[in-house]
Amino acid sequence: MTNIIFKQTPLYKFLEYCNNEGKIVPKILDCGAGGITPPLSLFNSFGYETIGVELDKKQAEKANNFADKKNQRLNILVGDMTKLDFDDNTFDFVYSYNSVFHMKKNQIEKAIKEMKRVLKSNGLIFVNFLSIDDFRFGEGPHLGNNQYEQIDDEPVVHSYFDYDEADKYFEDMQFILKERRIVERVFEGEKIKQGFIDYIFRK
Repeated sequence: MTNIIFKQTPLYKFLEYCNNEGKIVPKILDCGAGGITPPLSLFNSFGYETIGVELDKKQAEKANNFADKKNQRLNILVGDMTKLDFDDNTFDFVYSYNSVFHMKKNQIEKAIKEMKRVLKSNGLIFVNFLSIDDFRFGEGPHLGNNQYEQIDDEPVVHSYFDYDEADKYFEDMQFILKERRIVERVFEGEKIKQGFIDYIFRK
């Protein structure tokens, strides 16, 4: 399999921060790790010990099939990021890219508490959120608190955040980076605007 440039470009920035920590064989967890091009492969190629959890069994299988073709052991397991089956202080780094906002905000809070629990002291965490700048904000049945049921391949919850709304999840951590991203692109012949808020914190 040829080298791949991963679409999850903010994770290249997180990778840079992680590499600068100087760990010999860093251990990293991806929460929401499934899909046909799992970004854990990027971290694995830099010598990281990788573990991922993915709620959808089919998406986990796709990710592990990708890993098999690249002769990598990504260790992507079927699991729930709101109930991580790992001991406290297990991982040097934890991230969740384009995943936590596919659930209601009370579940998001549980997931972030779990990610922080399994992260080692002084470890780094990356999490991103959908912002109210996104073109789909306001579409579909409103579930309250800027949460909507919307159709991807099937009905799914999308939770949208004001710029400072998610800060409260990280009040017990050291701030590293926060970035509002607005991405404009053409999708199915239409110009769309996607909105995200990215965070990196240290435990």
